[in-house]
Amino acid sequence: MIRVLNIISDTNIGGAGRVILNYLSYADRSQYETMVAIPRGSMLKEPLEQAGAQVYEVDGMADRSYHRDDVKVLKELIRRIKPNLVHTHGALSGRIAAKGLHVPVVYSRHSAFPVPAKIKYPPGRWVNKLVNEHFADHIIAVSPATRDNLTEGGISPKKITVVMNGVAPVEETGPEDRAKLRQALSIPPDTVVFGILARIEDYKGHLYLVHAAKLLKEQGRSGFRVLIAGTGSFEEDVARAVVEMGVEDVVQMLGFRADVAALLNILDVQLNASYGTEATSLALLEGMSLGLPTIASDYGGNPWLVTDGENGLLFPSRDSQSMAKAMAHLMDRPEERREMGRQARERFQTSFTGQVFAKNIENVYQGVLKGDPHGRK
Repeated sequence: MIRVLNIISDTNIGGAGRVILNYLSYADRSQYETMVAIPRGSMLKEPLEQAGAQVYEVDGMADRSYHRDDVKVLKELIRRIKPNLVHTHGALSGRIAAKGLHVPVVYSRHSAFPVPAKIKYPPGRWVNKLVNEHFADHIIAVSPATRDNLTEGGISPKKITVVMNGVAPVEETGPEDRAKLRQALSIPPDTVVFGILARIEDYKGHLYLVHAAKLLKEQGRSGFRVLIAGTGSFEEDVARAVVEMGVEDVVQMLGFRADVAALLNILDVQLNASYGTEATSLALLEGMSLGLPTIASDYGGNPWLVTDGENGLLFPSRDSQSMAKAMAHLMDRPEERREMGRQARERFQTSFTGQVFAKNIENVYQGVLKGDPHGRK
């Protein structure tokens, strides 16, 4: 049995935490025992335990990548539980602790963003390369965009394997349940429903979506609704923009929703307007599993999920006019929406299932444990 200790510093359940939970649903438990170190009090504890992981709460580490005190605490944990391999999600402290004890390290990079000049060019580039290559035997990039970020910062492509995220398919609800939810949300029949299910942060681009809705109204369009589900630090700004732009009748802010699967089932088109940190969007993958076409910005990892004109439409990030044009295009073409949805589901089943994702992760584990510098099995 191969004992793998995941280390994650998140106190909330974000994308990296959901990636671990998705892996646990499809892990080969006959060969791998999954353990997870989290900050004391993290919201991840209960869902990780329910998914079958052995969870270790540690003092410190909360929402930070590095602190020397965290290195000491994690070294003590690693000495005690003796994992065969450590897999960190960010958490530089975990990488340093494991390498100090000569335990192999896999590091997953979950975000994609413009590489700052201080890392792109020497001497910062040299430091970034040294730190990341020394403290990780292999690096998993969750999208080609993430890989490109790493190599732009000087890290050798030989150290990196792209493993795009995978998710469990969302259960399809019946016509009656969909009709009831639409009625509960006061959505008239024959309304084209767009939706964005994401944290409400500036870089998620919600303001551009609200502006796109305004542009559609100014064109005299009706018969559409935009659902915004989620919470975040930018929520009040978006709510204020909805009122100021006069789109309260077509944009509904739903706040936190526990019924994400039910909401996805009533959408006609899913949206993603990100212009920062987007790698492999788990929300988009879940929508694809239901056969939803996508309208997404061309930022980060989105173009590796959405092929423009096939399973959705891409628009230049931060471009409300182009986003409105794409929305109008699919509003007018129900047959094209259905065909894009069919291709979305097909692509999900081929490339983005939880089974494919877990197998690819385990191939990296095997490669590292066998001493292959490229992380291959």
